[in-house]
Amino acid sequence: MTNELTSLEREIEEARQRLASTIDQLAHRANPKTIVGREVTSVKSHFVDLESGAPRTDNILKVAGGVVGAIVLLAIIRKVVR
Repeated sequence: MTNELTSLEREIEEARQRLASTIDQLAHRANPKTIVGREVTSVKSHFVDLESGAPRTDNILKVAGGVVGAIVLLAIIRKVVR
């Protein structure tokens, strides 16, 4: 009986420690600074190769083309409206 009780107490303590660790991990992942850091890294990895640091010109040109296209479209719409 004492052996079973000791074993049960040990299992409860191990479960408590696992839960505490899981809560700490979740708190870290939900921290706003951690979320912002992940998102910044995600955006950077879209435009810069994280391993070599070389710019990804194909993605940069796509975004630049989209911005130029939007500006031209707005200029055309503005001329038509006037």
